[in-house]
Amino acid sequence: MSSTLMQIQNLTKRFGGLAAVNDVSFDVNDGEILSIIGPNGAGKSTLFKLISSFLHASSGKVIYLGEEITSMSPHKVARLGVIRTFQETTIFREMTALENVVVAHHLQSTATLTGFFFGTPAARGDEARFRESAAEILDYLGLGGVKDMKASNLPHGYLRALGIAIGMAARPRLLLLDEPFAGMNSDETRHAIEMVRGIRERGVTVLLVEHDMPAVMNISDRIVVLNFGKKIAEGTPAEIQSNEAVIEAYLGREDEEVGI
Repeated sequence: MSSTLMQIQNLTKRFGGLAAVNDVSFDVNDGEILSIIGPNGAGKSTLFKLISSFLHASSGKVIYLGEEITSMSPHKVARLGVIRTFQETTIFREMTALENVVVAHHLQSTATLTGFFFGTPAARGDEARFRESAAEILDYLGLGGVKDMKASNLPHGYLRALGIAIGMAARPRLLLLDEPFAGMNSDETRHAIEMVRGIRERGVTVLLVEHDMPAVMNISDRIVVLNFGKKIAEGTPAEIQSNEAVIEAYLGREDEEVGI
């Protein structure tokens, strides 16, 4: 039986009179792929920001490996192994794919910024280590063939995969993926699903927000459903598909659209 990696306890975030996230609780189990779904405005993105400490909660707690991280700064949470990927805003488009992933290793630097500027032995050692690690990450994500291509020239599916590679460079224990399948065609989505499964096989727990329901139902071990900031359901894909509250709020009556 999997152990609990993270506990979300009664998490609430208010913006004035609006509760964007309202008393949400669930656990994230070590080694699982857990998806968070819900209509637009349900609070999914706000919840992600709370978990990764980009926003501070109005009340409630986030417990990671037994330690409360609710009010920690984002870089401290990242150093503990909770890494959030963004969409395409974190990619340096004039750099190659490899250079992007090398830069993303900064949390592991032993050299100082001054050391990198003057090319000290520690800095040169870091650079060599980071390039080797970046190449390995790109290879197992299927990007080895485009590692020397400028990011600005990569197709959409490869750009999304590069964003995940940048997240993996920080050596996550828990990887938060923000709509990893958005805008992909069916072939790109199939490849991305296998890529995320491969990440889990390497010992990384995955928490994702996604609108692509066929992909969510295909990849998830469990699903948490939000609506108007509140959790309305939690369970396996089969349980979520047959949950009346979810059908009314989100999936609709045409079950065929779920794509199972």
